[in-house]
Order: sequence, then C-alpha cells, then structure tokens
Amino acid sequence: MVRRIAIDRRALAAFRAALGLCLLADITLRWSDIVAFYTDSGALPRSTLAELYPVLGDVSPLAFSGAVWLPLVALGLTALAGLALVVGYHPRLSAGVAFVLLVSIQLRNPVVLNAGDTLFRRLLFWSLLLPLGCAWEDGAPASASTRVATAGTAGILLQVLAVYVTNGLMKLRGTYWHQGTAVQYAFQLDHLTVRLGDVVAGWDPVLVLGNWLWLTLLVGSPLLLIWTGRYRTGLVAAFVTAHICMALSFLLGVFPLVSILGLVLFLPTPFWDALADRWPDAIEALRPRWPDSTTGPQIWFPTTTASLAALGIVAIVVLNAIAVGFVAAPTGTPDRIEDRSWYMFAPDPPQETWWYAAPAPLESGNRVDALTGEPVTLSRPPEVSDRFPNQRWKKFLGTARHEPSLRQSLATYLCSRWNQGHDDAMERVELIVLTESTNLNGSESVDQERLGSYQCA
Repeated sequence: MVRRIAIDRRALAAFRAALGLCLLADITLRWSDIVAFYTDSGALPRSTLAELYPVLGDVSPLAFSGAVWLPLVALGLTALAGLALVVGYHPRLSAGVAFVLLVSIQLRNPVVLNAGDTLFRRLLFWSLLLPLGCAWEDGAPASASTRVATAGTAGILLQVLAVYVTNGLMKLRGTYWHQGTAVQYAFQLDHLTVRLGDVVAGWDPVLVLGNWLWLTLLVGSPLLLIWTGRYRTGLVAAFVTAHICMALSFLLGVFPLVSILGLVLFLPTPFWDALADRWPDAIEALRPRWPDSTTGPQIWFPTTTASLAALGIVAIVVLNAIAVGFVAAPTGTPDRIEDRSWYMFAPDPPQETWWYAAPAPLESGNRVDALTGEPVTLSRPPEVSDRFPNQRWKKFLGTARHEPSLRQSLATYLCSRWNQGHDDAMERVELIVLTESTNLNGSESVDQERLGSYQCA
C-alpha cells in the first residue's frame, strides 16, 4: 500500500511547477473577459449573482465591489503566485495564496466553471497538504527517501482517480458508449469541436476505436493506483495522450491541462530515474530554490495535516458515492451541486449542436448581431464553435438558456458594450437559440427557440 500511495519527490517538484504554469494559463484565458464576467457592468452583475447564488453573493471577496480594479488585482496576484510556484519560491505559502485567490475568482462567477475548474481548485487544496518544498536526497534515487507516502499523497491520488472512476461508471450506464458510437456523437457537436476535431469528425473507424479505447481506459483507471513501475508509466502515458487529443479537438478550457497536471503525480520513481539519466539539468531545475524547509519534518503541523487529509479522503469517497448513486444524498442536499460529480459526456454525449443569434435593431434602422457585431443571420455558420469567443462564453450562454435572469443581464451587457463604442445606438436585443439535432445517418434540420426580447436601458 505504501508503494502505491507514495509519490516521488521529483514528481512533487514537477507537479508544483506545472501547478504554477496551469495558474498562469488559467489567468491568461480569463484576462480578456474581466469586465464581462467579474464586474457590475458585465453579464453577471452582483445583483444577478445574489439572485442565482444567494450565499456566494455574501462570501465571495470579489463581490465586495463591482468595479474592474478588484478582479484586476485578484488576477494579477494569482499570476504572481503562479510564478512563485513555477520557480519554487516558498511553495506552500504560494500555493495557499493561489488557492484563496482562485476560489475567490471562481465564486464570483460560478456560471462559467466546468469540471476542469473544479478539479483545479481541489488539486490546489491538496497541494497544501503535500511537501512541495522538500528537497530530494542526493545519492541513489531508488532509496526510500526519494518517495513520500502520507495521507496527503493518498488523498490527492484518490482525488485524480475519482474523476476517471466516477465518469467511467456513469458511461457504463449509457447507451452509445456500449454501441461504440458515443465518440462519433461527441465529434458531431460542432459548438465544441475545434482544430483536430473538425478534421477527424468524419473518420468513423477511428472514432469507433477511440470510443472503445477511452472506455477501456476509464474502466481500467483503478490500475493507476494498483500498478507500479513501467506498467503505471504506460497507463499514465495513455491518459496523457488522450487528454492531449481532447485539447486539440474540443473547446474545453483548462480541463485537459489540469487533468495532465494530476497525472504527473502517478509517474513512478523509475520514470524519474530514466529522465534524470537523460536530462539531468532538467531534473535539477525542478529543485525549489527557496524551499519551505530543507531539514526537519517533511511538512508543517503533521498531525493537523494528516487529519485534514483523512477528512478529505472521506469526502472524496462519500461525494463520489452519492454522485454515482451508491448511497443516497442526505436530506436537504441541493439538487444541483455541479462540483460533486464528473459527468463529462456521461452517461451519453449530448445529441444537439447549438448556437446563439442576437438580432438587435439600431437607431438608424439597421440590424446587427449583438454577440458578434456582424450582420444578422439565422442560418447555420460554417464553424459553429466560432460563435463563441472561448469556452467560458460557451458555458455562460449554455446556462443562460435555462436562467431568465442571466438572459436579462446578458442583454443589458451587450447593449452597453455596443453603445459605448458606436454612435448608432442599440435599442433592444432579442436572444435566439438555434439547435441542430445530431443524426449520424441522415440530414439534420435547424430549430429556433426565442428566449425573449430585452430593451436596452
């Protein structure tokens, strides 16, 4: 058991540096939408946040002000914490600051979060219970001192594993995964597919093979913890390859990067030994330059840390058992808790491609699409994914289909954004969702759903 929950210290160092790089990537992706998603002049003002999530409106530090300076400061400090993690500057303190800031940012706009955001903040939490700043010993890498086995290492490995096990169990309850066509349906979701996804969408034999390979990996994911040595390395490589393919094929935000980040911890000592033999300078560069401590205990407050890790392990087991229906949720549990399960394309992929049109008349009598600023068209675009600036906008617009208050704040933001930069003022905005049902063997038609018409303030 100790061999299986132990993490090589070089893996911990690589995880720490990769954690910082993921933070920088996350902040970079959020930066262009600071006004839209984190201020009162954006698409989710604090009044709408309080209406949809009453508790978050009170506890989110970024909800203290609706001005742009507060999220600017928060994102800037998070980026600095990410840089500190990359270079190994007081990693425990840097990880703690990053965790508080990232959670604050996520609480300010939970509408735009996906499974990658959920996993990211959980990995940051677990990083606080790991000896990220400890230096590995010189000498024979095969010695026991090169590995760390604690309740914290067990917890973070179980956290990563829970994503695959839960998702695999949910997929086994579906229909299309058993038929071998689920990946074909996924690649027909043109609002999600980009780059490589658009190229291979018609390669049916490849997609059928991908269906069975991915389902096999998910079902066999417990072997990540059971296997050791070269077998574990091979399985990690297979999962990493799958996530790289996802990143090249779908609009998923930071999810593939964060998934790869978690898999780094599973790489065993023989992998790092081989890497050190071939690229010793690269391994040496992973050493933290300002470790938390170079001598003494591996982690601070070992009793408290172990207790928190034990509670975290219990939470992982209970929440994921509830998610897959093995145990009933306690009375009073909210019906919609997005971060307690991992329903990516499970039990089956969605069966429709969708996009928005936002016809808006101007004072001159002309009409534009308030989302894109281009002439209005209700026909299917050549690339549906181009209708979304990024993954977070896609998530926001997808949620707005079912939340009327989000539509009103979205329309108000679109009006304000246009009127600030144009003399020909926008008078009102109509929101329309267009859907195309997936049909693998025939023609597909486009349906329209008018969500409402909203006057500009």
